[in-house]
Amino acid sequence: MSNMPDKPDTWLVLLAWLSQHAPAFYAAGLAVSISALRIIYGGGTKKAAFLESLLCGCITLAALSGLELLGIPQSAAGLVGGMIGLSGVDKIRAYADRFTDFKLPGRKAE
Repeated sequence: MSNMPDKPDTWLVLLAWLSQHAPAFYAAGLAVSISALRIIYGGGTKKAAFLESLLCGCITLAALSGLELLGIPQSAAGLVGGMIGLSGVDKIRAYADRFTDFKLPGRKAE
């Protein structure tokens, strides 16, 4: 009674893919952990901690795709994830609003 078929090629491909994307997993996990702990430490609810940490993880994954465009090496992914998790969604949104107001001066504030 075998649980997993013995296919070494499948395991090699899986491990190669994981090792190639390890910085992204580490950075997203770090952002999720830091933001959840920050919300819990601040007295927030479990729902707020879950949603904020999920959003921080998603923002981190989105930001990691642009690291090379900014000339930042992939080895700095942990720093980016940690900073996003520590800043939080509201602060990142404020930075994004400020950036778009700078780039698009005709945009009206809501």
